[in-house]
Amino acid sequence: MPVHPSEEEAPTGITEKIAKDPSSSTPSTASDHEEHHNEHAPDATEKASAQDFQSKGPQIPMNMNDLPPKEGSKEELKARAAELNKDSRFDAVQMPGEKEKSPVKLSLPLEYQQDLFHELRSEDELVLLARGLGLLRVIINLLHSYDAAGNNLIVVVGADERENGWIGEALAEHAAVSKSTMARGLSLVNTDAMSVGMREKMYSQGGIFSITSRILVVDLLSKLLNPETVTGLIVLHSERIVATSIEAFIIRIYRQMNKAGFLKAFSDNPEPFTTGFAPLSNMMRNLFLRKPSLWPRFHITVAKSLEGRKRAEVIELEVPMTDDMKDIQNAVLECVEVSIGELRKADTGLELDDWTLDSALHRSFDVIIRRQLDPIWHRVSFRTRQIVNDLTVLRSILHALLTYDAVSFNKYLDTILAAHQPPPGSTRQNQSPWLFLDAANTIFETAKRRVYSGKPAEGETPASSGAIPDSLRPVLEEQPKWSLLAEVLEEIERDNYLNPVPRDDSNGTILIMCSDQGTCRQLREYLQNMQVHPAEGNQEDDEEPKPSANFMMRRKLRNYLDWKKDFVRVSASLFAENQKVLDGFTDQRGNTNGYRGKGPPNKRRRVRGGAAAAGAGRPVNGSLQLVEDKESQVASLMADIQPTDADAMQKNEVVVDSLDNMEDYFELYEMNDLLVIHPYDGDMDEHVLEEVRPRYVIMYEPDAAFIRRVEVYRSSHEDRNVRVYFMYYGGSVEEQRYLSAVRREKDAFTRLIKEKGNMAVTHTLDGAAPTDPQEQFLRTVNTRIAGGGRLAATAEPPRVVVDVREFRSSLPSLLHGRSMVVIPCMLTVGDYVLTPTICIERKSVRDLISSFKNGRLFNQAETMLQHYKHPMLLIEFDQNKSFTLDPFAENTFEKSIKSADDSRDLQSKIVLLTIAFPRLKIIWSSSPYQTAEIFAELKNKQEEPDPIKAVQVGLGLGEDPYEQQSFNTTPQDMLRAVPGVTAKNVMRVVLEVGDLREVSNLSEGELDEMVGREAGRQVWRFFNRSVLDD
Repeated sequence: MPVHPSEEEAPTGITEKIAKDPSSSTPSTASDHEEHHNEHAPDATEKASAQDFQSKGPQIPMNMNDLPPKEGSKEELKARAAELNKDSRFDAVQMPGEKEKSPVKLSLPLEYQQDLFHELRSEDELVLLARGLGLLRVIINLLHSYDAAGNNLIVVVGADERENGWIGEALAEHAAVSKSTMARGLSLVNTDAMSVGMREKMYSQGGIFSITSRILVVDLLSKLLNPETVTGLIVLHSERIVATSIEAFIIRIYRQMNKAGFLKAFSDNPEPFTTGFAPLSNMMRNLFLRKPSLWPRFHITVAKSLEGRKRAEVIELEVPMTDDMKDIQNAVLECVEVSIGELRKADTGLELDDWTLDSALHRSFDVIIRRQLDPIWHRVSFRTRQIVNDLTVLRSILHALLTYDAVSFNKYLDTILAAHQPPPGSTRQNQSPWLFLDAANTIFETAKRRVYSGKPAEGETPASSGAIPDSLRPVLEEQPKWSLLAEVLEEIERDNYLNPVPRDDSNGTILIMCSDQGTCRQLREYLQNMQVHPAEGNQEDDEEPKPSANFMMRRKLRNYLDWKKDFVRVSASLFAENQKVLDGFTDQRGNTNGYRGKGPPNKRRRVRGGAAAAGAGRPVNGSLQLVEDKESQVASLMADIQPTDADAMQKNEVVVDSLDNMEDYFELYEMNDLLVIHPYDGDMDEHVLEEVRPRYVIMYEPDAAFIRRVEVYRSSHEDRNVRVYFMYYGGSVEEQRYLSAVRREKDAFTRLIKEKGNMAVTHTLDGAAPTDPQEQFLRTVNTRIAGGGRLAATAEPPRVVVDVREFRSSLPSLLHGRSMVVIPCMLTVGDYVLTPTICIERKSVRDLISSFKNGRLFNQAETMLQHYKHPMLLIEFDQNKSFTLDPFAENTFEKSIKSADDSRDLQSKIVLLTIAFPRLKIIWSSSPYQTAEIFAELKNKQEEPDPIKAVQVGLGLGEDPYEQQSFNTTPQDMLRAVPGVTAKNVMRVVLEVGDLREVSNLSEGELDEMVGREAGRQVWRFFNRSVLDD
């Protein structure tokens, strides 16, 4: 297999591309790694053996539902459970300071896992482990060691729902094996439905808690969970933590209030730690940690653990692409290259060194470009914005080429072309530039040629006639990997029959790993129908038919033609509607003088809007039209692919099964005859291997992390033989993407090792802001004593009352970082209360637009004016985007003729808001950082707010006592129909007045005090308007 030019240091075999050889990588012998294999080395009594861990873990979803439990009587199961408890798979490890308690049994059979565990038990650090080396297993064993003690309160931050389920079941299994009576397992706090009292009771009992970040930060600030009582904090996915993230806020609160508790962070994604200036040291500062622990694949201990034992048998299978697939891939890459070239010509003023064809294959290339262009997005031309979105489309085409079958790929291209058509009423040429390239024509024509082509007449060759054929014939090109997969399965079956392997702990299960669920469904359909062959007269009787996808492809083509018939009908109706709108627009523009509908006689080029001047294949707005096949051609093609007798014998896909008489028709699968197709699913793949215990693994698509998981699995179980078939398309973007990912990870670890050797260590990690005590005391001194000013000083820190719903943003974290006391409360009026007279409603730009649309902002402004002397509206922009309203004017790439400019519309609404509420002040902020500075200035020389009063503001007088009281519903319904009466103020009107007659006799001033100025004016006008006026 060809080696990528940038991968010279890596070994030549594709499974060796992970830089496993320590001799080929200088960082593996650096002094930075000596601590990993010298310090905290466990003694012989603490090391686990290779066959120690055979954890079942949780049940695997979806494809794993059919796996049966092991057969046996109750006596056998009890004997097996007793053997499990005294098994040596879980080694007993005595925790320091726990001599009187029973030892804790861990499941860390490999040496690097044991070294990492002992490092984590002894000190706080950031662990960066290469993907696929079992990071979550180390975390689970660490949590179990603390859980078995029974007197700890551990908080897990950053775990998603799937990881919570995995950790919970694994902790329960470890507690059962270790017979830890003090272990409580994992408790989830992931919803607001849990009451405050329930959470407080759970926290007081201790244990291990996985809490969502927003709930945790509110509980820490409100002291519902006292940080001083927390034993330690476990942070997962630390690569996501930035200075403004809510997780960084949690860590800062914890470290300020708790200096003794431990703090450990984990990540298996090293790339984010290498972007920017001194990224590792900045990340360590955000995490309040001093020591990073780096564990790449080329680490000496890792390489020794995975290569020193019996390794899995790996067979590489390079699959050549067909000529049509190569043509499409080259054409797509040409379109990508042209698009990148157009971006480089746009003169955006950005760094363009990374905008290359090789980096375009990266999964998040289009996201990176968009992030770089966001600050100047309002100055970027329409063409540049279009090209940025085109890169996403082109990359999806590359992925679909290698994963979709020929019919589905052609259907996907049809949807892409239809999606690029202009909407009804558009006069702008919206076609993407790449669609006008010759390479784009190659993509569409070659994709169609893979499905069907013209059938020449009898006695005539296609080259001898230039006419379009009247009939079509199915081609139905198969994916090259399909036939190879069938050969591999046949080889496995033949090998099992001729060379039966000795009995070991592995099942005879075959595990096929794919990239996504769509590929799994495709392979399942192929394997179920590959032995079905339509009747062919030219096939000899003695010839054994080869596995083929002909049946599956013919069925897909029939479905495609039916879909295409409806698709063309819908497209034609939309095109006709578009032309009607354009014709009406042309009439409105006044194209008269005898030239309506056509260009002037002295002009060869058409005038925009002249429908008759457009070419036959191009509509008036310059969009492309796909040449459709004739009905006679489609009819002949449908006749060729009609279902045969063999097709009719196949049963349809079972969607719903009632499972009646299940015992008569269903039975448990035999594991040795089972074939499991499963998508790559990150850390869950480790449980797939442990559950299935396959003897054969077929990697249908390359994945570096799964290769390492197989290595860890094989090294952890000496008595399980594994043979891996590694399939990849030679010379494809699939191979290039795999090699680039491996190289990026290796380079990231190399840079991290170098930065670690030169990194400055921060000694003040107590979480407090770097403020001098004297300066903090004099911070609120009023030095403006001229004109009768009063000199005042206080050491009390400033307070800000924040609505609990605002903790989704980064502003509360920044306020806390400026030494302000953040008090979370459930506010009825406003989002932030700075002083007894200043209340602020914060809106992002998109939230501002939605608030204007549903009218919520007017009600919020009215309630603030009613209860506070200085109400303010804060319009906050994103720090990484432009400080202007122009980007929000373009909701899509097209603009309708009749639609108004959104930015002007938004500005006009803001003007109307200020006219309606003159006392309302508007604050414009370019970022949350500037907002924190503005809040500090507003609080200068002002009194501190009272949280209790802030919560009570907006609650109607006597609302709670009358909450359960019932009123006559008919007058209430009539009152709600009055303009100005809303669901929020109707109850106050009901409590203040006796009946509708009294409401109608109220003056405008009395109504203003009751429901507000604007609503009161509407109610008064309704009851005092003359019925005779128009």
